[in-house]
Amino acid sequence: MTGELRDLWYVGHEMPTNLQSALEARRWSIDVVRLDSRCDTPSRSERAGAGIVDFSGIRLPQDLPVVEQWLANSRLGWVAVGFPDQLNDAMVRRLIRNYCFDYVTLPIANERIVDAVGHAHGMVSLHDEASDGKRADGENNTAGMVGSCEAMLGLFRLIRKVAMTDAPVFISGESGTGKELTAAAIHERSTRRDQPFVAINCGAIPAHLLQSELFGYERGAFTGANQRKIGRVEAANGGTLFLDEIGDLPLESQASLLRFLQERKVERLGGHGSTPVDVRIISATHVDMQTAMIEGRFRADLYHRLCVLQVNEPPLRERGRDIELLAKHMLERFKKDARRRLRGFSPCAIAALHTYEWPGNVRELINRVRRAIVMSDGRQITARDLELEEHVEVAPMTLEQAREVAERQAIQMALLRHRGRLGDAAHELGISRVTLYRLLSAHGLRSETLDDRGALSSSARSAP
Repeated sequence: MTGELRDLWYVGHEMPTNLQSALEARRWSIDVVRLDSRCDTPSRSERAGAGIVDFSGIRLPQDLPVVEQWLANSRLGWVAVGFPDQLNDAMVRRLIRNYCFDYVTLPIANERIVDAVGHAHGMVSLHDEASDGKRADGENNTAGMVGSCEAMLGLFRLIRKVAMTDAPVFISGESGTGKELTAAAIHERSTRRDQPFVAINCGAIPAHLLQSELFGYERGAFTGANQRKIGRVEAANGGTLFLDEIGDLPLESQASLLRFLQERKVERLGGHGSTPVDVRIISATHVDMQTAMIEGRFRADLYHRLCVLQVNEPPLRERGRDIELLAKHMLERFKKDARRRLRGFSPCAIAALHTYEWPGNVRELINRVRRAIVMSDGRQITARDLELEEHVEVAPMTLEQAREVAERQAIQMALLRHRGRLGDAAHELGISRVTLYRLLSAHGLRSETLDDRGALSSSARSAP
């Protein structure tokens, strides 16, 4: 077998000779980490690779801290190997769940392990290199799959699972979250990866043209049809058909698509025969499909055909630190468009990035950063360059100020719940009546209290 050697690390005590031979036949260059001898903390891999952690030869629990140091190397796609009863150990389960792409139980054929290693290596660029904002595919890199927050890591894990089947996938999420990137990632990790990936935006094509775009037409089917044209469904034969904005599909086309899903055959417009087609369907929309079905805008039987496996794309505002990670990634990608050398984002820009709600999601972030790269007059991109200056906090709150605000709010809520009665409010807050009285004075809340009989206090009666 020809091809470049790929890096593989084996963490355990003794690698079986037959497994080593099977891996080397698949062009893996193997380094064995023997835990029974001294081993240094691993350095971060320079390129993506794969790893096998063999729990069958690991001493529990003494070896596990060193094992975790190796598993934490996010440029390696890990596969765990071990006996079924080892899953009874809570720490083993945690390591597999947090770091490994697959778990293979012994005894099993070596080919199963080799296949799992190949899959993990294929996934590592999606899962981990994307998290670092650095993809190995250079100009083909896209910001949509960059992320290290829990929501995105969950999405990466889900992509890995659904890619291993042929069942229809339905991707839901707001506009601009990167649904097509997710669909392409599923295709690239599936067994159909070497076959076509054909995308069609169901909301961008006029309704009267959608039928012919989907299913094609024969010569002479209508005025201007000078030759046969195959449709998008037929063009995707053997591969994946991505139906973007499926929620905007006209009802007439919905009936035709449902018929295709049932029969797996297409009939070109103006034709008399049908052609068998083998495609996997991935669809996506920002439309609330439950509402669309209730209102009669989308057929329920078609929806249930399409939504066998569901993937929810997280909005940008829920991705925390990923917002800054994405912004820096896009700056690195497009900084050649700048008139001067940019050194990053100013503190006010970082604050605005995290304060803004991002209604346009990742697509809006990309556009704002690209525009700021061109328009910036300084060495750093500012909130003004991003056109987000109104989203910068004028006076950031100190920790002491935050404590005071929280304390005042807690006291106010306790007083409201107990209608200003000091004794009851103090009991709920876990402090003495004297301490509460002192805090009321410090926060200027004396006028909101009642005496123990439920009457307003003197300060409250005298308040304007």
